[in-house]
Amino acid sequence: MARIIILDDVKDACMLVGKILTKQGHDTTAFTDEEDVVDFVKDNPVDLAILDIKLKKMSGIEVLAILKQIQPTIQVIMLTGYPSIETARDALSKGASDYCVKPIDRDELIEKVSQVLIKVKKNE
Repeated sequence: MARIIILDDVKDACMLVGKILTKQGHDTTAFTDEEDVVDFVKDNPVDLAILDIKLKKMSGIEVLAILKQIQPTIQVIMLTGYPSIETARDALSKGASDYCVKPIDRDELIEKVSQVLIKVKKNE
């Protein structure tokens, strides 16, 4: 199906998202460090990145901007436990495809990933 990377500073959150999406047939790789994600994307094509907004070294929005520079076609879904209209607007203006609120709702995540990946297929 799709190659998906997950970045969250909480390892359990990465594992949960990865498990949900792996069961859907996707190839997932989880990270807890921003620099590791950037290095991975430099060397590997990725269809979708799922990024937490609150991280240790950078914000997820900063990581989003870097990933878009490396792979302009990468799709991104932002995750946050602290939703606000400003954060959502900022993420979407920087190129995020969608936005999910924590705690993660399994069905919502699957639906949003499916919708974003349909866009990827149409652009191929």
